[in-house]
Amino acid sequence: MARILTLTLNPALDLTVRLAHLEPGEVNRSETLLSHAAGKGVNVAQVLVDLGHQVTVGGFLGEDNPHAFEALIAQRGFADAFIRVPGETRSNIKIAEQDGRVTDINAPGPLVSEQAQQALLDQLTRIAPGHDAVVVAGSLPCGVSPQWLQGLLEHLKRLGLKVALDTSGEALRAGLKAAPWLIKPNTEELADALGNSTEVISQLHQQGVEHVVVSDGAAGVSWYSRAPTLHATPPKVTVASTVGAGDSLLAGMLHGLLESEAPERTLRRATAIAAMAVSQIGFGISDAEQLARLESGVAVRPLTEQ
Repeated sequence: MARILTLTLNPALDLTVRLAHLEPGEVNRSETLLSHAAGKGVNVAQVLVDLGHQVTVGGFLGEDNPHAFEALIAQRGFADAFIRVPGETRSNIKIAEQDGRVTDINAPGPLVSEQAQQALLDQLTRIAPGHDAVVVAGSLPCGVSPQWLQGLLEHLKRLGLKVALDTSGEALRAGLKAAPWLIKPNTEELADALGNSTEVISQLHQQGVEHVVVSDGAAGVSWYSRAPTLHATPPKVTVASTVGAGDSLLAGMLHGLLESEAPERTLRRATAIAAMAVSQIGFGISDAEQLARLESGVAVRPLTEQ
């Protein structure tokens, strides 16, 4: 198995409220309230550990409330490479309704100084060479510019790591200039960053992006690589929450690629892991038998047949 580093520059405590139906402007009674140490890279890390990999987690954590993250790191056996910064890690509120709709209220996160940014770069210079790949995922905290993100990705590439990027907006546009090995936007994020041109994928490949994995909810996943180009349609599941589905997909793709599995198997399993994610609250592979059933329900075909 591989050693993988995940970087979450703007992690969050996810407070997930489950209720039958949200009535804006009214008093709503929740069915459950769950709290998770989260953030896209942290979510990816949990699935990767369940798949058998050794994982180091890093990024920036508020020094005033690190306890939930430190508990998760200990429970999951992650190596801790987070830089602590003044203030609190942000809290994000997820309102999950019975029909699967999720309303997100995301906070901005603490201010990250130039000194903390340099501390992370120095930390990565020391530890990154022992890893096979790195995932850089999620939004940017206050004080961290898209240009700094581009430099971070270029630095990680110089250290010899395969770089997987999952972000959006200006951060994605800047990150693409570093030509990461793999990107995983959804359809809206890709269109927002590069437009709807049919030549976008070939431009990315020419630029040096080897794998473009585009998620489109229940419509499935398209994987554009030089060969083959595939599409997967997920099985139908009862949706509990869509939070973490894309992160789970990315973890599954990394697993298959780093283990040199057949492309069809890689995409089929990754799509099944994402389907499992939407059927539960929380992150990780909770039931191997359920995953096998979901995997058998994934349809994979060459993208040209769509």
